[in-house]
Amino acid sequence: MTFFTPQTRSVLTAVVAGVLMGSAALAGLLAVTGKSLWRERGAITQPAPWQPVAADFAGEEASDDARRVAQWVARTGDHQRLHFVILDKKNAKVFVFGPDARLRGASPVLLGHAPGDDTVPGIGKRPIDQVLPHERTTPAGRFVAEPGRNTLGEDVVWVDYDAAVSMHRVRATDPKERRLERLATPAIDDNRISYGCVNLPVAFYEGVLKPAFDKRYGIVYVLPETKPLEAVFAV
Repeated sequence: MTFFTPQTRSVLTAVVAGVLMGSAALAGLLAVTGKSLWRERGAITQPAPWQPVAADFAGEEASDDARRVAQWVARTGDHQRLHFVILDKKNAKVFVFGPDARLRGASPVLLGHAPGDDTVPGIGKRPIDQVLPHERTTPAGRFVAEPGRNTLGEDVVWVDYDAAVSMHRVRATDPKERRLERLATPAIDDNRISYGCVNLPVAFYEGVLKPAFDKRYGIVYVLPETKPLEAVFAV
């Protein structure tokens, strides 16, 4: 057993007290410094509040509903500074906007065969040949879309992965469907042909949509055709 003299104890007590005081001071310094650094990092990484702008259609013809949703997005910043798409099912037309709410391009599209704004529960897990004609809808709503690949290995932009709804290049594999001809006609009724996916002209997919969603998320607004616009979006 070791014994300390009163003088030794005094010295040790002073040393311990100094260490504790120094640790407390250091902790306080780190806390203050850490907060300062946090503030600085926050100031650097925190985006500035969204400033409302007007959506720019660049002279492209668009329906009143498409314009209302685009202006709502541009005013509120609902797109989270991402590229966004407005799909006007009633007019079978798609609009692709940049994060600045300026139009990047517009194109006719092919849509789900059946009119409707809702997805049949569990439809994305069914074999495609088991999807009935009246179930082949393109659902309405706001979707966080992302690039990916389908079961055929093709690159697509997933709109609703669980429902197996995507935007992809038009496929002209069955001549009886005349998909290329349907895209080229000015009529709208003949654009209803798919199982729910959105078919785009190859050049538009490659030149406009794919660059907008290349390795990044985006927002897709699919306008309703059987429900009121206000039932789907807070316009």
